[in-house]
Amino acid sequence: MDSLITAAARALATGDLLGALKRVALRDDPPALALRGIAMAQLGDFDRAKVLLRRAARAFGPREAVARARCVVAEAEIALVSRDLGWPAKTLDAARATLEAHGDPINAAHARILELRRLLLIGHLDEAERVLAGVDPAPLPAALKANHELVVAGIALRRLSTKTARAALARATRAAHDAGIPALIAEVDSASQVLDAPAARLVTQGDQRLLRLEDVEALLESKALVVDACRHAVRDAGTVVSLARRPVLFALARALGEAWPADVPRATLIARAFRGRHADESHRARLRVEIGRLRSALRKLADVSATSQGFALAPRRNREIVVLARPVEEEHAEVLAFLADGESWSSSALALALGASQRTVQRALDALAAAGKVQSFGLGRARRWLSQPVPGFTTTLLLPGPLPSD
Repeated sequence: MDSLITAAARALATGDLLGALKRVALRDDPPALALRGIAMAQLGDFDRAKVLLRRAARAFGPREAVARARCVVAEAEIALVSRDLGWPAKTLDAARATLEAHGDPINAAHARILELRRLLLIGHLDEAERVLAGVDPAPLPAALKANHELVVAGIALRRLSTKTARAALARATRAAHDAGIPALIAEVDSASQVLDAPAARLVTQGDQRLLRLEDVEALLESKALVVDACRHAVRDAGTVVSLARRPVLFALARALGEAWPADVPRATLIARAFRGRHADESHRARLRVEIGRLRSALRKLADVSATSQGFALAPRRNREIVVLARPVEEEHAEVLAFLADGESWSSSALALALGASQRTVQRALDALAAAGKVQSFGLGRARRWLSQPVPGFTTTLLLPGPLPSD
């Protein structure tokens, strides 16, 4: 490798993109193409970056398997940043295996971290933890250590283990400053702000207050019975009853939880659960059936009793009932939560991350666009969607993935 290529690679490693491009901008040999592609990716020109990296991979000879594998890893990183979640993960895994077999553990670890970031993004936390266990951060350079700790923090945040997340973010901050890369330092700072931003609302006996993630963690470990509107479940410290696939039952449970210890009139329950303006005998009969189903679902946690006016919820072994709600509640909040990261998403990537059909996601995006909450650019398969983040709030509890005891 000649001196200009070496100098350009060092400039890229320290975040000096223009310095790297000055050294290789006029060269078309494979190493220069690869470095130009990486630099263009970091400047945000992903389409040009992919073209350059693919040209470099084709130009490397059959004996240069490591160089081709490095190009694959770089392209995988571009796919992740541009939210091309359908990019073939097996290709990245094959490149990682090649790097390990040819004695390049640093780039192999980089490939692992990219795999972890993708798993975290789509909510596969158990699989991410298994992969993470196989990565030793000790020998990694500072930039990769910071990215490794960001993954550790991301998993901990989604698990609501805030102490673990705070410690990982502190290590990430030190590593990012050691690396001296401004973009990485900014990314770690942005991730750290999640811990201090409002993450949910606590609704109890008519009062409301905002909670940080640490407060949510403490609430879920307390003796309260929590009607969790973030994950559509009813839970205490030891038991979780998911009602995510039973929206009518959850609507009833939430209405009863918000009113506790008072009861809720039948007409109010009918309006909340069935969205009916006028209750007739068929509504009242259906309400009795659904209340029976709710009573059966919550039998380990609470009793649903009839009163003269309606129904009331009474905890069996808990001191109180509270409702945990999202800080900002609106339709299609999960879609907005992903778009709030500031990156551009395709509808197919959102569908993969949400575990929903692409048509369902497209309808949600169309509704949000009509309301002026998201905007798109591009046409056809190149169409991407953007949204402005909600200032001062964290969207952690809107993203997919289990909470403790799920």
